[in-house]
Amino acid sequence: MLTTVCTLFEKDYHYGVGVLVNSLYHHGFRGVVWAGYRGNLPPWAKSVKDGEGYQEFSVAEGCVIRFVKLATPKHFGFYKPDFMQELWDKYCPEVDAIFYFDPDIVNKCRWDFYQGWVKRGIALCGDSWYSVPANHPRRLAWIEFAESNGFVCERQLDYHYNSGFIGVHRNYKSIVVLWQKLISLGEKAGHSNLQDLYRQNSFHTYPYLYGDQTYLNLALMLTLDPISPMGPEAMDFIPGGTTMSHATVPSVKPWRKKLIMSALEGNSPNWADKGYWKHSKTPIELYSPAMLLWKKLDLLFGSAIGRFIRRAAI
Repeated sequence: MLTTVCTLFEKDYHYGVGVLVNSLYHHGFRGVVWAGYRGNLPPWAKSVKDGEGYQEFSVAEGCVIRFVKLATPKHFGFYKPDFMQELWDKYCPEVDAIFYFDPDIVNKCRWDFYQGWVKRGIALCGDSWYSVPANHPRRLAWIEFAESNGFVCERQLDYHYNSGFIGVHRNYKSIVVLWQKLISLGEKAGHSNLQDLYRQNSFHTYPYLYGDQTYLNLALMLTLDPISPMGPEAMDFIPGGTTMSHATVPSVKPWRKKLIMSALEGNSPNWADKGYWKHSKTPIELYSPAMLLWKKLDLLFGSAIGRFIRRAAI
């Protein structure tokens, strides 16, 4: 099965892209990572080659990143389904499945697991806000919005999924189109500002269409295409995960975090921090040897301080 990975980034999120790709490569991924971006190419992406609408950077044998410069004014959260659809329409129509990863995710498992996973249905991970029963008032409001636009609720769901990762087989790529359409309808109705992912009043104002994630969860209720979900442990939101770590808000991104200072403030290094620095060296060299040594010490002492504070609190 031919698969590909995509992500979106701007500003300093290129650090996350580098570690995401490193972590995928270390666990057996070989192929193309499509990276849509605004601004400049990452400083570590040296000796790129021009392709048809992209620039290609060789990561290691059998693995490349193809950078696609984007001009969209949309927040990249809302652009996820657009980019996946653009890849199928323009850049890689031959692929059997596309996996989207946010650039603040670190992979922890073998790539063949993902390839088997996506054959079973739309691959999803539970959100930190996981239990959202079928009769939850916000979910019912989402359905009312959909029905007012001519859709029918086809499936009752009791769980809420994170939009930082999704794997879609070509047999079920209609979910991407549906996700796109719902976002567009939400904008036209004034419920969402596509340049502001978490508009201040959207979470508390009917119909509670909060960011791209709400639209994805609504789309899942409007189709009978099979889904293959894992729980919040899949993103290390709770203990027991072996799949990936996701450094979601309000957490400080691992590449920005001062680990010792953060530990002194009561926030010891988490799984995402540890995974980030584990995969920050090869095959993409993101930092100098001196910086890597410092961050190794920062992580070591930050973890020790965190353990000490936890024990002292008992």
